[in-house]
Amino acid sequence: MHEQASYEITTPHPWSPPPATAARPVILPADVPPGVDWVTLPNGVRTLAYTHPAPAQPIPLTAPQPIPAWAKTTALLAPTVGVGIGAAGIGLSYAAPGLIAMSHALWSAAALVVAAVIAIPVLIRTARRAATGGTGTGGATTHITQNITATGLFGRANGTINNR
Repeated sequence: MHEQASYEITTPHPWSPPPATAARPVILPADVPPGVDWVTLPNGVRTLAYTHPAPAQPIPLTAPQPIPAWAKTTALLAPTVGVGIGAAGIGLSYAAPGLIAMSHALWSAAALVVAAVIAIPVLIRTARRAATGGTGTGGATTHITQNITATGLFGRANGTINNR
């Protein structure tokens, strides 16, 4: 007949609690990392814990420095410039209708100057013709006739002038 053998698992599972007979590990003072020390809790148990080193000396406070003059000037100038820009914007909004009317008036003045530049020579020419007895008044007019002849592309030109 066959005998059945019994086997016992000796490797504990990772989630199982440690056996009650396990010995606690011993930590030597040389193995304690810096910042960790033995402390006694209020219930009297001694354990390892993280400790914070006490500050060596308090940091001395420096005397407050005076505010530089340029910083004071800039601090006072910034709101002044802002208010000035705002006032200019409000002023332009009130002046806009007048500025539009002024631009129309300037265009009208420019048109008047152009008309004067054209009309004045025409009036002067008309007045000269009337004073010298020009066409339509029956006065004498001067006629100049020129006869110019030239031979060839680069030939010398000859001409006559007849006054009547």
